[in-house]
Amino acid sequence: MPQKTVLITGGAGFIGSHLCDWFINHGFKVIALDNLVTGSKDNIAHLAGNKGFKFIKHDISKPIRIPGRIDYVLNFASPASPIDYLNLSIQTMKVGALGTHNALGIAKAKGAVFFQASTSEVYGDPLEHPQKETYWGNVNPIGPRGVYDEAKRFAEALILAYKKVHRMDVKIVRIFNTYGPRMRLKDGRVVPNFIDQVLHGKPLTIYGDGKQTRSFCYVDDLVDGITKLLFSKMTGPVNIGNPREFTIREFADLVMKVHGKKAKIIYEPLPKDDPKQRRPDITLARKELKWEPKINLEEGIKRTMGWFSNGH
Repeated sequence: MPQKTVLITGGAGFIGSHLCDWFINHGFKVIALDNLVTGSKDNIAHLAGNKGFKFIKHDISKPIRIPGRIDYVLNFASPASPIDYLNLSIQTMKVGALGTHNALGIAKAKGAVFFQASTSEVYGDPLEHPQKETYWGNVNPIGPRGVYDEAKRFAEALILAYKKVHRMDVKIVRIFNTYGPRMRLKDGRVVPNFIDQVLHGKPLTIYGDGKQTRSFCYVDDLVDGITKLLFSKMTGPVNIGNPREFTIREFADLVMKVHGKKAKIIYEPLPKDDPKQRRPDITLARKELKWEPKINLEEGIKRTMGWFSNGH
């Protein structure tokens, strides 16, 4: 069998770079494509000398021709943290629409399987809890988070149109809060925020009363779910995330416990349209993919904090 090739857009990003590692370690050729607006070459520097790895600096919102065989296209290109997509609102809409369209075009031309990174944000501030894939969501399309939510919702609709019209093999994963090494400290999400604050002896900042909940999935578990979906017969969308729910205050206490020091807590106003609850129903992933997360939050925080402590 000839060696299979995977194109990963957003391949220098947090999740994209972990996928690059997985595919290289499993004998695939990998082409990572990234415009480095929120991704970093540091995330893939260790792969630079690998014969099976190639990096292309490019914005997938603009067309590109890539010569040679491509068997899988994994579309992970998009700003993903609120700070980024609020600052890069037009680019976020463009990568969700034009970027997905261009990536689908590559997959169609190559006869490749197309895989889309969607998000739990398509559920908005959910009125159903936990969220099943059948839930239509409670989204404010003109709120500050709308650029990201609607870009991903549009991408899902476009992909399913390509499946119907062009009979393409497509997959959609809805990713819930994920954390781990290679997150950017200043990306505005709660995990790097708390770790940054606790490592530098600063007070922990909680937005709102700290009773809002999140469920945190370690990146290795997410990659396991993504690859199981990719090689399955399913189309999706499929929720991949950790169904164990924590309040933000509980999470702050756990970060302090792992660090071994108490910190002061400061309360700030909750941002507009910030979801009060977010937890995946992973019944579908458990049943069809035989997947569920294995790494508990305390262990995942130890690994992530260790990575940040080592000068990253």
